Amino acid sequence: MLDADFFRRWMTATAASVDREAERLTALDSPIGDADHGSNLQRGFTAVAATLEKEAPDTPGAVLTLAGRQLISTVGGASGPLYGTLLRRTGKALGDAGEVSEEQLAEALRAGVEAVMTLGGAAPGDKTMIDTLVPAVDALGTGFAAARTAAEQGALATTPLQARKGRASYLGERSIGHQDPGATSAALLIAALAEAAGE
Repeated sequence: MLDADFFRRWMTATAASVDREAERLTALDSPIGDADHGSNLQRGFTAVAATLEKEAPDTPGAVLTLAGRQLISTVGGASGPLYGTLLRRTGKALGDAGEVSEEQLAEALRAGVEAVMTLGGAAPGDKTMIDTLVPAVDALGTGFAAARTAAEQGALATTPLQARKGRASYLGERSIGHQDPGATSAALLIAALAEAAGE
């Protein structure tokens, strides 16, 4: 079973990973976005880690809800609301339980991904974080390592796609050949989940 400590470890591992990869995320965002994806997420997840250290919520749902609120209030652009919605909706779906199973996490994360799809209007194949999150959630039933692999493959698979949503969609065919930064940062989030689970 997964407790609040596990979810805090997940958020802390995500913050460390985003910190390490911020320059790469910004480099990916440069040709097809505002060149601020890495710095925005770095600011947001640094704030999440700091807040969780201070407040230490005692249920999995409360950890993710707090993290989501923090991202919405500190990250500019589209990524704050999208990641914030993902974590808040997942946290809400987990409810007040002190511990949750991997199956419950997979179901809650699916609810979070569906909320992001509703908010951003994106579907698989649109060259967004959804291309990473949907296969990751589908694979989560097999285990955390499988979800990480599916997420990484999903992010790579955005390279040949033409963007149909977000800032990159303004470029039309010129968005082809660039790996999507949002899909890449979503793969970091899932990889951090596997890391928190020791996989």
